[in-house]
Amino acid sequence: MNRVKQEHAYKLDLTRIDGNGDFPCPKCGNTISPDDNTEETYTILEPKVNSHGLQVLVIRCNRCSSHIHLTGFSLLQEIQDVDKG
Repeated sequence: MNRVKQEHAYKLDLTRIDGNGDFPCPKCGNTISPDDNTEETYTILEPKVNSHGLQVLVIRCNRCSSHIHLTGFSLLQEIQDVDKG
């Protein structure tokens, strides 16, 4: 009998993260950093955009294979626009 590997999915609101954007994987604790462009710790699976820009970014933790749906981009963009103006 073949076993199907079960993947875990999590939703994470970036507006609730303190600091510079680093966060632990909700399953294994692997530190995921937006500054890591090597794809050693995570892989970008799917960006979801609409007319206002990036809405959700689906990434996979490369340690435990969990899928993490990152949200909160629209609010972060609004905050950034207010800071500039």
